[in-house]
Amino acid sequence: MERPITVGVDGSPGSLAAADWAAVEATRRGLPLRLVHAWITEPLYVPPAPDEMAARALLDRVARDLVERHPAGPPPDIATEVITDVATNGLIHAAAGAEMLVLGTRGHGAFVGFLLGSVGLPVIAHARRPVVLVRANATERAPGEEGDEPDEIVVGIKDAGPAARALLDFAFTAALARGAAVRAVRAWGTPSLFSAEVPGSLEENAGAARDLETVEGRVLTDVLAPWRERSPRVRVIEHPGYGNAAETLLSAAAPRGALVVVGRRVHRRTLGMRIGPVTHAALHHARSPVAVVPYHGENDDDE
Repeated sequence: MERPITVGVDGSPGSLAAADWAAVEATRRGLPLRLVHAWITEPLYVPPAPDEMAARALLDRVARDLVERHPAGPPPDIATEVITDVATNGLIHAAAGAEMLVLGTRGHGAFVGFLLGSVGLPVIAHARRPVVLVRANATERAPGEEGDEPDEIVVGIKDAGPAARALLDFAFTAALARGAAVRAVRAWGTPSLFSAEVPGSLEENAGAARDLETVEGRVLTDVLAPWRERSPRVRVIEHPGYGNAAETLLSAAAPRGALVVVGRRVHRRTLGMRIGPVTHAALHHARSPVAVVPYHGENDDDE
């Protein structure tokens, strides 16, 4: 049975942008779309929970609006569900049966990124399926719409094992669905906090620096080889570079990145909010939607 693309809806501008993005992505992939709303108020707050009938009316209205706004290609199937739970728990459970969970965020400026709020971060940290964050002011080309430049799915590759497989599977699936290229980014070295330039110690030993760059570039080429063979229609751009991983990824995504794909290791024995520094930076500073893909480490047991 096909997993739906599930989107959390609360009536905010961010959630409506997320619903638009999810509807277009569902159409591209031929997947059902599921709109969900958790109507129980978070226990931290004093006001009473909103009326369940109002929650159902909200979902019905958003579903109708999606069909009207996407008459040339609405999702093949739109379902709505009111979840009798607080938002964090409800969305984490909703994600479990989804191809991906799509959430809206409050963007604060065209170049600044996301404000995650009290719901987004715990959902990202604990969901076992990919979570896509969409800003309130995000725009999305409809399937078949032409643009001056092709889209790029920009994916950060740090580890060559399970993390790379999970992230590249998501990135290449997204690229095939929209006819985009995949830009695979791998950063090496840790620059000074005050400069992105190669330190003098490396410049003095230029041969060692070139050798390291060659090694890192070969790792990226090797990781991508099976995916190039599996998806020959997808243009692949290798983007190795010296520097801070988060800065390198964000710079690579700035020109034409339609989606940034980052990873989050699944920590089975922790209740914390650990998502990693690169993922954290992408969520707060990327201009485009960000997909956070969970993965297990080499020695983790799959569930």
